[in-house]
Amino acid sequence: MIPVSVYIITKNCEATLRQTLASVADFAEIILVDSGSTDNTIEIAQEFNCKIYHQDWLGFAKQKQLALSYCQSEWVLNLDGDEVVSPLLKQEIIDCVNNNAVDGLDIPIEDYFLGFPPPKGSRYNHRIRFFKRNLGGYNLEKEVHESITVNGNVLKAQGKIQHYGENSIAIKVDKNNHYSQLRAIEKFAKGKKSSLIKLIFIMPLTFIKSYFLRRGFLNGRRGFISSMINAFYAFLKEAKLYEAKLKNNH
Repeated sequence: MIPVSVYIITKNCEATLRQTLASVADFAEIILVDSGSTDNTIEIAQEFNCKIYHQDWLGFAKQKQLALSYCQSEWVLNLDGDEVVSPLLKQEIIDCVNNNAVDGLDIPIEDYFLGFPPPKGSRYNHRIRFFKRNLGGYNLEKEVHESITVNGNVLKAQGKIQHYGENSIAIKVDKNNHYSQLRAIEKFAKGKKSSLIKLIFIMPLTFIKSYFLRRGFLNGRRGFISSMINAFYAFLKEAKLYEAKLKNNH
């Protein structure tokens, strides 16, 4: 057994969860905190002897912090229910545990879109997902795009987490609509104000970043579609921040 606790928050993840759990089946424990699945998520988790807890939805950061609190191992790994650990990343995790030379790994996320991985040469988002339990935690004020802060030495990993959660345009658009709402609420609560300049230019600038700077063009038509959705997501965040101001003034 690999002496690492894996913690996952879920709700209706049956389409991808079995693949996720199979990739970490040889880890010491798998903690699953579910917020009310109505599909076969729980049954699949039971197949892999997960430690299953129920918690009504608290928000991304608070839900993950709760799941983290259930972990028993010194080292922990966070996955979503649509993510898979690559063989190379698993070996890097084993090496980290054995060598004890670093305190965490900053891991590239390989986003599959419409069923296909990004081509070679693409640039990836990175997230700290593997770390020593006592040195890491979440900013509980974050509504979305929660991230782990580690008080220690973090190494950039070569192996990837493969993300399969955007296998249709509808899923990606629905997720971005939900996330943009949460992000606007978070920004408004912090006193951030909508900017007309940003409202005008954020969409084209984000498209340029996604399609050219992050090399989405290497993914052909799929890359163009994904970059357009990413740009609209950036626009929605700013538009909904303006909407929040209007509602507050009434």
